[in-house]
Amino acid sequence: MLVLGIETSCDETAAALVADGRVVRANVIGSQWERHRPYGGVVPEVAARAHHELLLPVLDRTLAEGGATYRDLDAVAVTHGPGLVGALLVGLAAGKAVALAHDAPLIGVNHLEGHVYAAQLEFGTLEPPAVALVVSGGHTNVALLAEDGTFATLGTTIDDAAGEAFDKVARFLGLPYPGGPEIDRAARTGDPAAIAFPRAKQDGSYDFSLSGLKTAVVRELRRREAAGQPAPIADVAASFQEAVVDVAVDKTLHAATDRGIEQVVIAGGVAANSRLRERMEAECATRGLRLLAPSPALCTDNGAMIAAAGTNRLALGERSALDLGVDPNLALTGPVAVAGGERP
Repeated sequence: MLVLGIETSCDETAAALVADGRVVRANVIGSQWERHRPYGGVVPEVAARAHHELLLPVLDRTLAEGGATYRDLDAVAVTHGPGLVGALLVGLAAGKAVALAHDAPLIGVNHLEGHVYAAQLEFGTLEPPAVALVVSGGHTNVALLAEDGTFATLGTTIDDAAGEAFDKVARFLGLPYPGGPEIDRAARTGDPAAIAFPRAKQDGSYDFSLSGLKTAVVRELRRREAAGQPAPIADVAASFQEAVVDVAVDKTLHAATDRGIEQVVIAGGVAANSRLRERMEAECATRGLRLLAPSPALCTDNGAMIAAAGTNRLALGERSALDLGVDPNLALTGPVAVAGGERP
């Protein structure tokens, strides 16, 4: 089964060919980082225009690298939410066009579900149940993948997403966009215990709150500036990163142990963070839990994860109708939305 995956939810124009939900035959990404860097973050209008410019060349290259034509496709999987409306519309329109022109089933995929199923590309079929930590620029979720293959959101951020917090703190420190990799890099030479930043763990809840941590970083930098002290960038980066990782690991593993679940997935762009991966691996080993952490290249937005999730939905007999719309606030709860399509 050969599935084309299309991903345009934010600032990566991506497409991939995946066979049988696991074998990546081509995975092409048209990055927009340089276009957004002057603004210090993603500009929705710039992202949509870039997708419009880049998507057809990305699709052509994907087919060429995968040694396939549109006629070889068994289905087209495309992200329809959550994300930026204009960006999502570009990818969904392209997916519908390919599906209609070549009489292939269309599968609408939740972007967050795609991140979870990136694990399938490296570890084989993702067998539920599992608890997943999905952390990216726009989302921070602890989710349950139930035995029937449906998702339930156990916890989410009540303010800033983890990736958003990384970008903002990087900007405060004078580091370039995207901030996540820059914080990770700077933190490697810093002391994670140098500054006691707060951890908003909210006992009894799996929800996250990062705005207080972000404010604490700003106050620390202003205090040092007022005292005429240079900001120790590496120590601030390491201490901030450790505070985020502490909370993320704690909530994810509590969600798993509270439910007797022995499998944990980390996914999303922030899951590429080296300290999060190191801590999660160590803590899962201590508790006897199986950790599925896709390689960093599969943590960031890509078409292969969308194709993998779409393959699973196709195997369940699901199809999305051509009236499927985008949903910028699509939740990671329940089965994929199929509009006027079919479910078994």
